Amino acid sequence: MDLENQERVKNLAEKHGPENLVVILGGAEAEASGLTAETVTVGDPAYAGPLAGVSLGLPVFHIVEPEIKEQIDPEVYEEQIAMMEMVLEVDNICEEVKNYREQGSKYLG
Repeated sequence: MDLENQERVKNLAEKHGPENLVVILGGAEAEASGLTAETVTVGDPAYAGPLAGVSLGLPVFHIVEPEIKEQIDPEVYEEQIAMMEMVLEVDNICEEVKNYREQGSKYLG
């Protein structure tokens, strides 16, 4: 997650409260999705950005996770996401994001 997006997320969490936000990811790789999930839950792992040492505990999901997929109009999902879903390592991505989501939920209580 670049520094500009870290700042945006931090500002939104401060303005609206982390309990009122959900982060939806769309990265193509499990590791990249995991790093972003880690950043918005427990803080920037590189300690380089606005979220360095800042544990927002935001709920984070990937667009291909069942909890999100079922909330999207099937025609829209088919048109916009289904093709990518066929080439992604969906299980690995979902597991990686879920791990950080569970860690982050500890910060919200």
